Amino acid sequence: MMTRTQKMIYIALLSAQAVVLGLAENAIPFPFALAPGAKLGIANLITLIAIYTLPIKDSFKVVMIRLVMTSLLGGTLSTFLYSFMGAMFSYLGMLLVKFLGQSKVSVIGVSATGGILHNVGQLFMASIIAQTWTVLLYLPVLSFVGILAGVAIGIAGNYLLEYVNVMRKFRQDYENENRRRLG
Repeated sequence: MMTRTQKMIYIALLSAQAVVLGLAENAIPFPFALAPGAKLGIANLITLIAIYTLPIKDSFKVVMIRLVMTSLLGGTLSTFLYSFMGAMFSYLGMLLVKFLGQSKVSVIGVSATGGILHNVGQLFMASIIAQTWTVLLYLPVLSFVGILAGVAIGIAGNYLLEYVNVMRKFRQDYENENRRRLG
């Protein structure tokens, strides 16, 4: 069990990592001939870790801090709107799949859901801004890319979550040993 201070530090560290990953990805040109403008969404790796290691309200804080900081450090109002809508669709979809399919859907499946829904959210915002639904015709292409990116992020998330669980076990063993020595 984390203390309040430890939880705040953990949220801050996850948020900082997500911001750095997001800014780094934005700085690197990532041309997809199939889907112009598509990105891998590396910062979503941190969202995935937050969803699996924090309560909902705290994982939401990580997502919001990442969105605001990334937009302030390297974006515009329009990039914030697109990112916000994509992140909300993705985050809520990942939570829904995680909790409804808890024993049937892996981290990779949750991540792939997030990859697809991020694109749906961004295209939904684009259709609002452009005042036309024809923007959604780009959805099949972006869905394919979103699934691939989501699977890649999910695989990385699996490895990271395994590492987090190992670290958690070492910490519990350390605390138990200290309690045994003191008590």
